Amino acid sequence: MTKKIVAIWAQDETGLIGKDQTLPWHLPAELKHFKEVTTGHAILMGRVTFDGMQGRVLPNRLSLILTRDKSYQVDDERVLVFHDLDSVLSWYQEQERTLFIIGGGQVFSAFEDLADQLILTQIHAQLEGDTYFPKDFDFSRFEETSSLFHAKDEKNQYDFTVKVLERKDS
Repeated sequence: MTKKIVAIWAQDETGLIGKDQTLPWHLPAELKHFKEVTTGHAILMGRVTFDGMQGRVLPNRLSLILTRDKSYQVDDERVLVFHDLDSVLSWYQEQERTLFIIGGGQVFSAFEDLADQLILTQIHAQLEGDTYFPKDFDFSRFEETSSLFHAKDEKNQYDFTVKVLERKDS
């Protein structure tokens, strides 16, 4: 895989991405997909998203936390803390990993102009929650290149479709 910046997330039909700082659904097949795609690379998230994971560092990935809190620290060699977009981009330029943007909404917005690819899991349901993907995100700058439907089953309570969108040449 060529190094790139990829936004990856799951949302319901209304754009819902979170509830009480966690996912409002349990879809093992979608989590497996996320793990397969992001393993061996770097994942970037905001502090609230990291806190929502109870500070759990995902294995076999380098976790980057973006926060305005200059005193925020994580005592784990697999975690890097950044305080602004420029420092994240400087880090990105100096290394060879793909950078996956995993949330939350402010981080997705910050990388809207920088993402080379989007990997969107569309959950075919309308659920309850409090956090939404940015409503003003400009999807017209991307084109869908693949779509894979997953039917609900005994372990996955909702149908979902994984879509890959590539940035259009401008």
